[in-house]
Amino acid sequence: MLSRTADHLFWMNRYTERAENTARLIDVNYQTSLLPQSEAMALLGWQGLLSISELSASYKKKHGEIRVKEVMDFMVKDESNPSSIVSCLSAARENARAVRGTLTTEVWETQNQTWLEVKRMIKNDEFEKDPSQFFEWVKFRSHLSRGVTVGTMLMDEALYFMRLGTFLERADNTARLVDVKFHAVENDFYGAANGKDQEYDFYHWSAILRSVSGFEVYRKVYRDVIRPERVAELLILRPDMPRSLHASLNEVVANLGMVANDQSSETQRRAGKLCAELKFGRIDEILATGLHAYLTQFLDRVNDLGAHISSDFLVPVPV
Repeated sequence: MLSRTADHLFWMNRYTERAENTARLIDVNYQTSLLPQSEAMALLGWQGLLSISELSASYKKKHGEIRVKEVMDFMVKDESNPSSIVSCLSAARENARAVRGTLTTEVWETQNQTWLEVKRMIKNDEFEKDPSQFFEWVKFRSHLSRGVTVGTMLMDEALYFMRLGTFLERADNTARLVDVKFHAVENDFYGAANGKDQEYDFYHWSAILRSVSGFEVYRKVYRDVIRPERVAELLILRPDMPRSLHASLNEVVANLGMVANDQSSETQRRAGKLCAELKFGRIDEILATGLHAYLTQFLDRVNDLGAHISSDFLVPVPV
């Protein structure tokens, strides 16, 4: 397969997954901002969202002071922001168009229809009317894209590069979600008597779980009240939780193995090492050394892994 073709397939799925995960990030922030809390605390959540998405500088340059509506508009429909949902869906569609002959008709039509539909929805102010419904639509279209891909594409290198892009992006975004939400409430790990309202805590953590479609999964796995350290364990170390870091890295390792070439052994080693650390890691050890530091290092290693994948298989990324 040509490296340019692999590059388009890889990034088509990365952008689709990024749009979905951006919708999840904003939605959990939107839901938790509706809980009773001070205005300063609510704004702190939005500031953290921009920070973990590495968009603080570009947002401040354009808007200055943090306001909820402007942050949501910036991350949803601002085409000058390359990480906004609209920009991601546009980029996914352009990458799909570039390799139209490699895709099945169903995959192309799904990508194209998503782009046409999101333009219509933004034009008709459907996002402003019901943000949560819009975010659910973005997630549904991403689910549809993945399902159509697995259900219609030949199981060859094209599919493997697409899935490699999906799960590398998912690992990155799940780590960002966990970091932005847990860093703000880090003290919750170290004692129940911290003066926080238990009802608030329940809605806060359940919103986080729902943002990764993990609320029912948590109940099935733990059969207990929602506890922060167990939420962290579920989203980081559980290999049977589809959006966890461990599950995502398992898929990255598997798909790397399917497209391996003569120069990819170092990339496979790095991916395998990171996956092994998740497989044999324990949540109490991670929390003892600091969750924020752990996730920051994880994100650095995932970005490094992405750079090695580009170097080994795809169009080289300009430095």
